[in-house]
Amino acid sequence: MKNYLRPTLLALLVILLSAQFYRPARNQSDEQKHAMSAQYPMPASVESTFKAACYDCHSNYTQYPWYAEIQPVRWWLDGHIKNGKSHLNFSTFSDQDLADQHHQMDEITEVLEKSEMPLRSYTWIHSAAQLSEAQVSELLTWTRTQMATIGQPALLEGH
Repeated sequence: MKNYLRPTLLALLVILLSAQFYRPARNQSDEQKHAMSAQYPMPASVESTFKAACYDCHSNYTQYPWYAEIQPVRWWLDGHIKNGKSHLNFSTFSDQDLADQHHQMDEITEVLEKSEMPLRSYTWIHSAAQLSEAQVSELLTWTRTQMATIGQPALLEGH
């Protein structure tokens, strides 16, 4: 069995080292034309909280930590970002029709009420993303106000 261990470890090392040369594109776009904050002005404190707790996975501008330079960690992070953006993207929010925007606001409200977001694995590493009760309350007040501004989904479907 020892005879197979050395070549196997060497092969794994070569694969790991080779993976370091593959650098996928970063999720970093400054385009804000369709950003949620462009369509729905938010108080600085709301925007700051969203940026700290949500934007890394739910926008087109991720602040990558140092360990994102190591593969396969980067692939794992990119998977989380793609998944997060498939559910909600703050950078392209107003590019949706009003019914979808209302639905997205409703989803934000729901995950905040249930404390499902931000993910525990994210807040463990990013302490600034840990939301206080006051921050959650402020975000909920803001999203509910915006939902009222957008209108009712049943009325929006026929627009």
